[in-house]
Amino acid sequence: MRFKPEEITSVLRKELDEFESRVDVAEVGTLLEVGDGIARIYGLENAGAGEMLEFDNGVRAQVLNLEEGSIGAIVLGDYTELEEGMTVKRTGALLEVPVGMGLVGRVINPLGRPIDGKGPIQSEATRPVELIAPGIADRQPVKEPLQTGIKAIDSMIPIGRGQRELIIGDRKTGKTAIAVDTIINQKQENVICFYVAIGQKESTVAGVVEQLERAGAMAYTTVIVAGASDPAPLQYIAPYAGCAMAEHLMYNHKRHTLCIYDDLTKQADAYRQLSLLLRRPPGREAYPGDVFYLHSRLLERAVKLSNDRGAGSLTALPIIETQEGEVSAYIPTNVISITDGQIYLVPDLFNAGVRPAVDVGISVSRVGGAAQVPAMKHKKVAGGLRLALASFRELEAFSQIGTDIDKATQAQLDRGKRMVEILKQGQLKPMNVVDQVIIIYAANNGYLDDVPVAKVREFEERLLDHIRDSHGEFRDKFIEDKELTEDVEKEICTILEAFKKTQGKGSGSD
Repeated sequence: MRFKPEEITSVLRKELDEFESRVDVAEVGTLLEVGDGIARIYGLENAGAGEMLEFDNGVRAQVLNLEEGSIGAIVLGDYTELEEGMTVKRTGALLEVPVGMGLVGRVINPLGRPIDGKGPIQSEATRPVELIAPGIADRQPVKEPLQTGIKAIDSMIPIGRGQRELIIGDRKTGKTAIAVDTIINQKQENVICFYVAIGQKESTVAGVVEQLERAGAMAYTTVIVAGASDPAPLQYIAPYAGCAMAEHLMYNHKRHTLCIYDDLTKQADAYRQLSLLLRRPPGREAYPGDVFYLHSRLLERAVKLSNDRGAGSLTALPIIETQEGEVSAYIPTNVISITDGQIYLVPDLFNAGVRPAVDVGISVSRVGGAAQVPAMKHKKVAGGLRLALASFRELEAFSQIGTDIDKATQAQLDRGKRMVEILKQGQLKPMNVVDQVIIIYAANNGYLDDVPVAKVREFEERLLDHIRDSHGEFRDKFIEDKELTEDVEKEICTILEAFKKTQGKGSGSD
């Protein structure tokens, strides 16, 4: 077979025209030492803070310290697979996590990888875990309520969409229970929830996931887990990852989102561990100097967006664990100063059977009535509830001295006991705001005064069942309007009086 010279020439010319020289340039350093989730690297002079690095075996790390002779990085993976002398290269990218509706209903780690055994996640995009919080022009005041379904909170410490409300208390006082109840109550509220578990036992997190599944709440919830056995770097980035996932839905899908960080005390401890290993100077309680910034840059991302930006919201419920009720410790005081109020849980109330064990004396919402439905804000419902409870506590302490009490004071004490009783609520039983309004109105206006204290909760259950069964139309309209008008008030009074007659003056007997 003979080749024509002109054919060979044309092929060579074509190949030469299409030839491109490609050189793969990467800045490479050397791993000097590794241990406890920290890697010290030599030779990456141009690396930036927060940049991702990649080792020979694919393990990734994030730059945290920039020093003269080396850089310090946190290893986002199994640091036991790394060895001294390995090569490390810059990626030029920041830490990003997968985001989108594909994450809803899943249990994942802080890097967005599934840990629930339900297969790969279909993400829409990726988003940097650390972003600057929206500015003043992108925000609007918090005025839309986020209903928790918990009477004591929705009536006296209301939370608004876009608010940062701290849940604080000693261990085993019901902090996570309030968070779980709030998630369950979002079923009818069209809010997508993100529960970030930091430094918790995996059995505890599994229990929370099971509760959410049983209540049908996993359909709109994502659980991000950095367990107690996970390395400190994952516990440190977990809240930022959860926040980034919620932000994507808020900005791109115009949705309302709720982020629960359970708890930020353990994140601060993980960050202290990393900082001390990186030889940063320790400050108060051995925390580094920038531990305030650790939480402020996270919680400032909670926002109610302006109408121009889509009017979505990100509500943050950070949880802080105190030691022996010490709210003046370093981390609690930091987070209290960043948030828009706190729900304070106390062991004394918890042990006395008052659950949720909310101390209404020092719990506060700085948004106040702006984030309450008009019916709840009414002077005959939650208007005087906090003052009534505060004066009841004072009278109760005074009456224990054993002095004689006049009839008016005794009547106030008796009503106070019933108010405390109706604010008790079982776990995993969030209540519609309209049902809350009806029972608080009944207690405030003397309809429970002749009901024995031990029968108050039974009376409440029967009353609300009766209204659902026999006055469904009235209840549905009340839910739609959420206004306590004169006509609605008259209807409630008529229902209460008729119900009390059928119940034998509220004795609770059939």
